[in-house]
Amino acid sequence: MRLTSFSDYALRMLMFAASSGETSFTIEAASRSFGVSRTHLNKVANTLTRGGFLTAIRGRSGGLVLARPAETIRIGDVVRLTEPDFAVVECFATGNQCVLTRACKLSGMLGEAIASFLSTLDRYTLADIVLAPTAFAAFLPDAPPRARRPYRRKTETKLDARDTAPVSPETAS
Repeated sequence: MRLTSFSDYALRMLMFAASSGETSFTIEAASRSFGVSRTHLNKVANTLTRGGFLTAIRGRSGGLVLARPAETIRIGDVVRLTEPDFAVVECFATGNQCVLTRACKLSGMLGEAIASFLSTLDRYTLADIVLAPTAFAAFLPDAPPRARRPYRRKTETKLDARDTAPVSPETAS
C-alpha cells in the first residue's frame, strides 16, 4: 500500500498546524518548510478545510489553524479524505475489466488488508504524531530559493541600422 503525495502533504500540513498551536500559519510558510509548491499546498489546504480538519482565517493576519483539537483528528479519517481510491488491484477500480473477478479470491484478501491498514491508522490521532515547532526547522530541508524574474526597465529598444542587435536609447543617437 502506498499513499499519494497528496495524502503525505496533507498529513505534514496537519502536523505543521498542530505544532503551531493556536497561531495561524500561511501556506507560504508551509511551502518553505516542506520545499513543496504553494499551488499544490493550496489544493491540499482546500481539501482539508472542506473536510473539517483546518479552518481558514481571512484577512491581512489570516492563515490556517486546526478546526478541532489534534486529539480528535484520526489519521485514518485524513487518509480516507485525501486518497482518491484504494484500488490496489484492478477489480477494486471503477471499470473493472478483469476476467477473473467472479472466481478470484484475491480481492477478498486485499480488501481485508486495506481494512486492517485503515483500522491501524484509526488508532492514532494527530496528537500522536505532532512535532515540536522547532522540529520543522531542524529536520526539514530549506526550500530552494524562488526563481525571481530579473528586473527589466521598460525602455524603447531601437535597432541599429548597421546590424540587427538591439540598441538601448542611451546609446542610440
